[in-house]
Amino acid sequence: MNRTGLVIALGLSLVIGLLFGIFPELDLKLAALFFDPASTSFPLKQNGLAAFARDGAMWIAWALALPALFAIVGKLLRPDRPMLVPGRAAVFLLVTILLSAVVLTNLTFKSYWGRPRPVMVTEFNGPWQFVPWWDPRGECGRNCSFFSGEGATAFWAYAPAALTPPQWRPLAYVAATVFGVVTSVLRMAFGGHFFTDVAAAGLVSFFVIWLAYAWIYRWPSTRFSDAQVEAALARLGWPGYRLLQRWRGRAQ
Repeated sequence: MNRTGLVIALGLSLVIGLLFGIFPELDLKLAALFFDPASTSFPLKQNGLAAFARDGAMWIAWALALPALFAIVGKLLRPDRPMLVPGRAAVFLLVTILLSAVVLTNLTFKSYWGRPRPVMVTEFNGPWQFVPWWDPRGECGRNCSFFSGEGATAFWAYAPAALTPPQWRPLAYVAATVFGVVTSVLRMAFGGHFFTDVAAAGLVSFFVIWLAYAWIYRWPSTRFSDAQVEAALARLGWPGYRLLQRWRGRAQ
């Protein structure tokens, strides 16, 4: 999560945004690579192994976030005990996956950006008109195409990769990139998203993670320690813990 990565991500955002904004038909051409005109469908969508790989990718991503969730909940329930995961790491992982995979995708863009999915546009035997990535005025009413929630979740793998030991970090970033790309290609192959949907998902996840990492670990004016996180969670957890202890004492 250094400045070089940020510059690359900003450059990709500019190139992809302008290229597919000026030539939106590129999205249709890439989606057509996975479409079978004879059956008027996206055949891979019916493949059981591909569907299992799609589901498995989401299980893996959320499994990587579960230790952080358990550590925070555990500290709130038992403020007298140390956290199972370092405080900053737990906050970093949980906040970034919630922002990138839930808040910014499913609760924000996908609910209000009416871009239809590939399977729903007329070019692929659907009922609605295709619209470019920048146009929110499509006919989709909910759970729309821009941008990909599953793509954002898969590319969130950059967050745990950022916490690996420095000597392993480049390899972890490569693995996270491959994981995000493969998952995103599957979404395209199923007719669930256009290229710009999954590209935006990966870039948004990266920017969220980069900013959160800088806020928590890098910038002197905002960074904090594991001990400060544990102390804050303990303060939140003590009232409920004391109340539970009193209730147990009365019950005995």
